[in-house]
Amino acid sequence: MTRNDLTIYDKVADQWWSDDIRWVRTLKAMVPGRLSWFDRQIDWAGKRVLDLGCAGGFMAEALAARGAQVTGIDPAAQAIEAARAHATEMALDIRYDVGIGEALPYEPGSFDAVVCVDVLEHVQDLPRVMAEVARVLVPGGLFLFDTINRNPLARLVTITMAEDVLRILPKGTHDPEMFITPAELRAALRAAGLAPGRFTGLGPRGMSLRGDLKFGRLPLTSVIYMGSAQKLSHPGS
Repeated sequence: MTRNDLTIYDKVADQWWSDDIRWVRTLKAMVPGRLSWFDRQIDWAGKRVLDLGCAGGFMAEALAARGAQVTGIDPAAQAIEAARAHATEMALDIRYDVGIGEALPYEPGSFDAVVCVDVLEHVQDLPRVMAEVARVLVPGGLFLFDTINRNPLARLVTITMAEDVLRILPKGTHDPEMFITPAELRAALRAAGLAPGRFTGLGPRGMSLRGDLKFGRLPLTSVIYMGSAQKLSHPGS
C-alpha cells in the first residue's frame, strides 16, 4: 500500500465542498479548532497571508472571511481548481497557485503570515520548506502550523484508528515515518531563522449531530500539535 498518498486530494476535488465525503468533512471541521488558537496569535485584518498546502480552500476562505489578503498554494491542481471555483461562487478575492513548499513562487517578504496545516508531515524536504517559509515572510512575520508527532500513540491514533478502524481518513493518507517530533520541528525552525513560540495540542473535543468529530485545543502535544514561530528581524538574533 502506498503511504503519504497525495493523490487523494485531486480524486475528490469535484466533491470538496459538497459535505458528502466524511474525511473531507473532518478536514473542514478542524478549521474552527485551529483558528480558535491561531486567532489569539494575530489580527488577520489586512494581513497578506499564504495558506501553504491549501487543498480545496477551507482554511483560505476562513482567513479571507477574517479580512486577510489570502494566497493559497498546493500541488494538487484539481483541488486548486475546486478552490478557485468555490471562491468565485462566494465572491471571495483569493489567489490560488499550483506549487510546492520547497519552491514557493513568491518574492522575499511577500507575506505577513504563513499558515500551514496538515502539511508538514507530507513534505519531502522539511528544512527546505522551512527556509522557503522564512524567505517569503517579512521580518517579524508569523508562521502558524500544525502537524503530527512521531511516537507510538500518534501512530495508533492517526494510522490504526483513523485510517484502518474508523476510516475517518483514506488508507495511506499518512506515512508515520514522516511524522515530526516537536523537538525536530523546533530545530528546523531555528535553522531557518524562525523563532519558535508556544506549541499546544489539537484534537477531538466533541461530536456533531451528524456523528462528525469537533476539534479544539488540547493540553497534550502527543498526537497533533499546533504552534507558531516568528521570523527573526536579524538572522542569528
